[in-house]
Amino acid sequence: MDRRWEGDVWGPNVSRRGVLLGGLVLTGAIGGLIRPQEAWAAGPGVKAPPIIGCDAWRAREPSDVVPVWEQRPVRIIVHHTATPNVEDYSRGAGEFVARKIQDFHMDRRGWIDTGQNFTISRGGYVLEGRHGSLEVLRSGDRHVEGAHCTGQNVEAVGIENEGTYSTLTPPDKVWARLRAMCAYICQQYGIAPTEIGGHRDFKDTLCPGDRFYAMLPRLRTEVADSLGEPLDDRAARRASWPLLRPESSGPAVEAAQHLLRAAGLVDVQPNSRFDERTAVAVRQYQQAHRAEEVNGLIGGETWPLLVTAQGGDQDEVALAVRALTPDGAVRASAIPGVEEWKRLLSAADHRP
Repeated sequence: MDRRWEGDVWGPNVSRRGVLLGGLVLTGAIGGLIRPQEAWAAGPGVKAPPIIGCDAWRAREPSDVVPVWEQRPVRIIVHHTATPNVEDYSRGAGEFVARKIQDFHMDRRGWIDTGQNFTISRGGYVLEGRHGSLEVLRSGDRHVEGAHCTGQNVEAVGIENEGTYSTLTPPDKVWARLRAMCAYICQQYGIAPTEIGGHRDFKDTLCPGDRFYAMLPRLRTEVADSLGEPLDDRAARRASWPLLRPESSGPAVEAAQHLLRAAGLVDVQPNSRFDERTAVAVRQYQQAHRAEEVNGLIGGETWPLLVTAQGGDQDEVALAVRALTPDGAVRASAIPGVEEWKRLLSAADHRP
């Protein structure tokens, strides 16, 4: 099959002929020049979805050299843009939002370029985000450092999905493209589908929205099926940090309250309700630990800090464990580390 460059979209039946995207020479913190590929052929299992490059949607040039690492990413992080759920599904609308995101990231946040590696519009168009991400994905052995999730930008491919999905599900076109994109990225980099996560798994954020986040086990399952590597339900669901906020209640909240008390924030009362005292204490804790955002939510950034704190009131830690294990099956001294806390908290969060 003749595969050749056809303007601005890369798809299953087209490839590039050795021109760096945008004419950029990208150097990484570890590696050197990205060398163009003379030809590219899709892997044996999954074909690449059509992807619109930065030049095609008229992206601005980065303000500095984009870092490229001579290593493969190990996970995918799913985001939503938290923008209106527009009904214009055209390619033009998708390119418009891509430009708005880049302007916001560069002009308001001071980043060198768009933060995410790829964006999926409401109409299901896949757009390259940060410059070089498409080129490097095709190579399958390097990674363009993004700015979509602090602590994960060197290790994770970030995919933004246009819209807000707290109470609504993404359109079918978004879902289909996300599934195809994740399958292709997993194939290129050897990423296990179980390593597809949401932004809130690593930060204290509502992103990618409650409804979208609840769909991630399905996404892992469907991506695994696309790769011919079926997952069982337990693997697809996997343990995750529960996101706690003012309307939250239950054993995970009570555990957090005891852990906050263990850290010296004794005004918190362990009543299993995320009340105002709890919200104030969480903000104080985040500020003391220099969290990226002091917002009063307990998610993938604050939980690991709480459960690994040293020198706190161990009686309160024991009470936190008891809140999560009412049958007394696990003692505080028996908890080996972060992953066991995550498992206990995740199980308590899903308890009927």
